[in-house]
Amino acid sequence: MAAESVGQLTERLGRALPWRPTGRDELPPADAGIAVLLVHGLADGTSVFTPLQRGLLACGVGPFSQFSYNALSPDVRTEARALGDQVEQAYSRSEGRPVVVIGYSLGGLMARYYAQRLGGDAYVPLLITLGTPHSGTATALLAQPHPLMRQLRPGSELLTELAEPAAGCRTRFVAFYSDLDEAVVPASRARIDHSDLKARNILVPGVGHLTLPLHQPVIDQVRALLTAAQQATSVVSRPHGDSPPRVVGRSPDENL
Repeated sequence: MAAESVGQLTERLGRALPWRPTGRDELPPADAGIAVLLVHGLADGTSVFTPLQRGLLACGVGPFSQFSYNALSPDVRTEARALGDQVEQAYSRSEGRPVVVIGYSLGGLMARYYAQRLGGDAYVPLLITLGTPHSGTATALLAQPHPLMRQLRPGSELLTELAEPAAGCRTRFVAFYSDLDEAVVPASRARIDHSDLKARNILVPGVGHLTLPLHQPVIDQVRALLTAAQQATSVVSRPHGDSPPRVVGRSPDENL
C-alpha cells in the first residue's frame, strides 16, 4: 500500500510545472474575524480544501486565503519563509488580528517550521495539521531522491532541527492523524510529540491520507476549534506593536 501511494505521488510530482505559483489564491471572505490560511500537500492543489472551507464559512472566521508552493522546491525551510511572508501580510491586512493556519500533509510541516523556528508564533496562535509527517515517513525512503522527499525521511536534518528545544513557542498545535494513513508510515509519525510544544493529537480511525481533509468529523472538529479560537480572541484592533493573543487549552491525546 505504501509503495503504491509513493508511486502515485512521484508520478504526480513528475508532472508538476517547473514555475512557482502566485502564492496567493484568495477565497470568498467571511465576516471579519480570525484570518485562516490554508496550505495544501505536496501532490495536491488548492481544491483539496474546498469541502473544508465550505464547512468553515458558517463559524464566523475569515477571510480565507491559500498558500501555494512549488512542488519542485528544494527545501521546506525556503517555502516556510515564503509562507511566513503571506501570514504576516494577512496579519497586517486584518489590522493585527491573529492568523490560524491549517496545513495538510507537507503543508503542515512547512507551517510548523514557520511557527516553531522562524518566529511565526507571534502571528499564529493556532496551527492545525492534517496527516502531516511530523516525524517523517517510511514512504519517503522509497520515493525518488527529490529534495523535499529526502527531508521527509526519518532522521533528516530538517526533522532533527524540529526536534530541538523550542521553549517559549506560543503557538498551540492540533495534529489530526489516522491509523490507516498510507502516506505517513507508521501513522504515529503524524503526531506531534515534543515536550516544549503545546500539542494536542487527535486520532481519526479508519480514514486514509487522501480522505482526511474531506472527512466530515474532521471538518466538524476543525470548525469547533476555530469557533473556540474566535470566541477566545478579541477581533478589535490593537495598538501597533502588540503581540497577538494566545489561544490556550489543554493538550491530551484523544480520538475523534
